[in-house]
Amino acid sequence: METRNIVFIAKSLDGYIAGPQGELDWLNSVPNPNQEDVGLHPLMERIDGLIMGRNTFTMVCNMGGEWPYSKPVFVLSNTLTEVPEEFEDKAIIVNGPLHELVDDLHAEGFHKLYIDGGITVQNFLKEDLIDEMIISTIPILLGGGIPLFGNLPKPMMFDHVESKVLLNQITQDTYFRNRS
Repeated sequence: METRNIVFIAKSLDGYIAGPQGELDWLNSVPNPNQEDVGLHPLMERIDGLIMGRNTFTMVCNMGGEWPYSKPVFVLSNTLTEVPEEFEDKAIIVNGPLHELVDDLHAEGFHKLYIDGGITVQNFLKEDLIDEMIISTIPILLGGGIPLFGNLPKPMMFDHVESKVLLNQITQDTYFRNRS
């Protein structure tokens, strides 16, 4: 069975996924009065589970409202020892070397994984564990913040496979990892 680790993330024009203090309010800078889907629902139908970092998990937990995920969530953390009680049935804490973790999840039947969170995405890229990236660029300059990409041990080639314009302003590009 094909395995796939997929990044689905938004960035500013200048390449940041959050402001200097982790601000995310800019993600709503493009009006979406009809609450049009910007690709998350089709992605959720394709995946078996999510791996997210502790910071992203904490942010999602603090958002309030309904839990946004219908698939199992694996929280990558070396510091969390347990999931807050209200989220015990929604998330599982995992840790260890990324290659082993991914192999274990694949062996458990989680073949298509959504990888979420800035540090988590960067660490998966450093280990060459990303097969696909769906990156939405929101037309705003933040001037600083948390970058999408960090340093890599070597260059990585990706093939651009699709571009879409969403809400007449957001550019969404899909890339597949080229390992040839």
